[in-house]
Amino acid sequence: MSQVLTWILLAAAILWSATSADMGLDKLPGAGPRLGEFLGRMMPPDLSIWREVMRGLAETLRIAILGTFFAVILSAGLAVLAAETLVPAAVWRPVRGLLAMIRSIPLILVAMLMVGAVGLGPLPGILAITFHATGMLAKFYAEAIDNVAAAPVAALESAGASRTQQLRWAIWPQMAPVILRDTVFRFELNLRESLILGIVGAGGIGLYVQTYVRSFQYDKAATVTMAIVVLVLASEAVNSALHKRFS
Repeated sequence: MSQVLTWILLAAAILWSATSADMGLDKLPGAGPRLGEFLGRMMPPDLSIWREVMRGLAETLRIAILGTFFAVILSAGLAVLAAETLVPAAVWRPVRGLLAMIRSIPLILVAMLMVGAVGLGPLPGILAITFHATGMLAKFYAEAIDNVAAAPVAALESAGASRTQQLRWAIWPQMAPVILRDTVFRFELNLRESLILGIVGAGGIGLYVQTYVRSFQYDKAATVTMAIVVLVLASEAVNSALHKRFS
């Protein structure tokens, strides 16, 4: 009965969205020629700006790396306070609520606030990524702690192992693959999000995208787009390799 009700609610939501979205499907026939004209202006790409593009990509990569690094450090501490199995409800519930609030704030808004606070450049991008990623990673880390099986820990404890030994040989081996998976996933997400932070002045290659599109230099925008695609594909390849290595 519950499954039937779920499917009914899902169908009702889709039907309501389709009938009330005012999608304007009548605009679709003319979209193809306009899109073709826009893409035509981007060809051939202007490769003379590759040095600028490389600098923008390097800055974007630095923002993602440092933002993820600082988020991991903050998340490690907050995860302990958010773990149900380690602290009382009076502690983990407010911390979980704080993490949920952090995740609810759009990254682009955080970046705009950081730009207003510290000015233009990569620093506001790093701070925005750190803030936003911490809300997700701390939650994931806390769940990894809560999902640790008690039997291996109890076995080592009965054998006289210290708390440090229990952490090293029973707790960490269970948590490590999950933490690595979630951290790599968040880094990849941070990299993708860093690509657009330059639009609000938070550093990275997004600034070049904004500059070239607004000045109608579509051939240069095409070069930036190609570089972004290569960077994203490279990050996905590294992500897949790490998953195979540690899974």
